[in-house]
Amino acid sequence: MSDEERWNNRNRDIYASPTHSSFEVLDPHDPTLSRLATLLFKRTNEYLQGEIASGGDHYMLLEEINRLAITKYTDLRNLAVNLNRTLTEYNDLYGNTIKPLLSQIDDIDVMVTRLEENAYRLDSYTKQLKTRIKEMYDAKG
Repeated sequence: MSDEERWNNRNRDIYASPTHSSFEVLDPHDPTLSRLATLLFKRTNEYLQGEIASGGDHYMLLEEINRLAITKYTDLRNLAVNLNRTLTEYNDLYGNTIKPLLSQIDDIDVMVTRLEENAYRLDSYTKQLKTRIKEMYDAKG
């Protein structure tokens, strides 16, 4: 006979159920112990139910945070795309419109500087002519 057969034959009458109590109905037992055990099971049940509920609450909170983060990052992505588009438009505007105008302004500035130099020379020359003419009138007269 194998070990398994001996074990099965020996324990044939023993039935272990998860709902089986160690207190038999007809066996006398301590009522205080029974009350304390019941209180222990009740409080353990309340504690475990609370832990399960708080775990569910934490999960719901994490889901809400995740949804908010997804929304926020989607908004930031859209903002970055719009900003990129606007900067591209401004760069094109600068390259096609503003840069040539700035170049023309620089050219005009160079021409004004030359004109100013020529005006100072002309002013200096007219002062010299005025001085000569005055000297000629003074010498004749």
